[in-house]
Amino acid sequence: MASRAGTVAQPQDLVDLTALLDAYYDVSPDLGDPGQRVAFGTSGHRGSSLKASFNEPHILAITQAIVEYRAGQGITGPLYLAKDTHALSEPAQNSALEVLAANGVHVLIDARHGYTPTPSLSHAILTHNRNAPAGAPQADGIVVTPSHNPPGDGGFKYNPPHGGPADSDATGWIANRANELLENGMRGVKRIPLAEANSAATTGKFDFLSSYVDDLPSVLDLNAIRDAGVRIGADPMGGASVDYWGEIGERHHLDLTVVNPTVDPQWAFMTLDWDEKIRMDCSSPSAMASLINRMSEGASFDIATGNDADADRHGIVTPFVDGQGGLMNPNHYLAVAIDYLYRNRTGWNPQSVIGKTLVSSSIIDRVAESLGRKLVEVPVGFKWFVPGLLSGDGAFGGEESAGASFNRMDGSVWTTDKDGILLALLASEITAVTGKSPSQLYKGLTDQFGDPVYARIDAAASREQKAALGKLSPADVTATELAGETITAKLTEAPGNGAPIGGLKVVTENAWFAARPSGTEDVYKIYAESFKGAEHLKQVQAEAKALVDGVIS
Repeated sequence: MASRAGTVAQPQDLVDLTALLDAYYDVSPDLGDPGQRVAFGTSGHRGSSLKASFNEPHILAITQAIVEYRAGQGITGPLYLAKDTHALSEPAQNSALEVLAANGVHVLIDARHGYTPTPSLSHAILTHNRNAPAGAPQADGIVVTPSHNPPGDGGFKYNPPHGGPADSDATGWIANRANELLENGMRGVKRIPLAEANSAATTGKFDFLSSYVDDLPSVLDLNAIRDAGVRIGADPMGGASVDYWGEIGERHHLDLTVVNPTVDPQWAFMTLDWDEKIRMDCSSPSAMASLINRMSEGASFDIATGNDADADRHGIVTPFVDGQGGLMNPNHYLAVAIDYLYRNRTGWNPQSVIGKTLVSSSIIDRVAESLGRKLVEVPVGFKWFVPGLLSGDGAFGGEESAGASFNRMDGSVWTTDKDGILLALLASEITAVTGKSPSQLYKGLTDQFGDPVYARIDAAASREQKAALGKLSPADVTATELAGETITAKLTEAPGNGAPIGGLKVVTENAWFAARPSGTEDVYKIYAESFKGAEHLKQVQAEAKALVDGVIS
């Protein structure tokens, strides 16, 4: 049968909302099943109530653990509480509020009773802590979101006072304590009814939208966008940015159209992703098919953009001109954004470095060298960029999965979490200032540095093999060549900060691959890139699989 990827979802693709919400309240996890315990990945705890991995007991226990963690860390300021548009997000936010209020935590929820993008939460935390008097209590936050995951999923993420994703020390402690509470039958979890929690003296309101939208001129040249008359089409993709885009256009007088303002917890309007699932991945051509088709059919936008459900990721669609255009590969856009920003942000620290994850394209390395800037390569996870963004020593951090953020015009911190709205608007600024689309600018970079081919594939692996991959040392790899080139580096630690990468990266002059175990499936992921074309990339992938299998078997 032909794949339905890129076609509009059908009734059989939609989640049963009644069953999903009933299961949230009615199903208790079996703690003997590792898949039903609390586990924090790179973006918090995620799961589905239908799989007994995201249910009310999980959220009550995690929230109580966060209360105890922040108390142990001396964090006594307000906790900002936000949610996205997933069906499980509102009940999970309510459950969290019941625990937070019972523990006397000062909680601030959205004043408009709306949805809050992850970057808006980060911005709120940082703004509070920057404006607070010296020695005053610091704020932190929780955002209830599984990001781009399917409609049946839920997610719960803690952001400490630095505003970004919590590090593994924090999430490890919180997960262990939450599981302990679950094992003890929830003894130790404080909770009051929702009505009392909402009316508690410790529960307040905060205008997330105005705080974020009104501050955008400090980080973007909106005057240039307006003066150039850049026509913007913004697709919230049914996510938390839905009200933000309209306000951005209205408050800053931009020629901006909200392409699809629909909010539907089933996401029935979505086109199916590559595996025929509904997934709000704005970097996926299949998930973004509607917007891509609209541009290919002559939509009158100079830039069209998409965001995932919590707006921490960006998708950039440019007009089809002279063979260039369509949905940009995230790696391509990161290279363009870095080249533009480091040439045009004169208020940034002239020594500020460029941050990228080790599975992002090597064209970024070549761009950094041309700019005379140091490149800092870190493991997967946006948390590694937090210190640099806070200090201004690393004014840009980006991931191959379409997540990035950068600092204000004066070099001070904007957000320490991924900001899809910011990167989407930057595409319009780039177009306004340069007179070219980001796609056209990327073609200029490839003319200068070469045109890499990049892909990610999965390879089967048992739990024991995945564990072995995560514990490799460079000495375990005896190969000296990869796809006809001499191996120049074998890495199990990130060169930028020495942190373990949880896998292996092998580099040659014109290619590289990285292998990392999946946290949720019996596979490992092979990221690979070649500057010598698609056939060479296939050779790199095949030899990478053989090399890794030989080491971990």
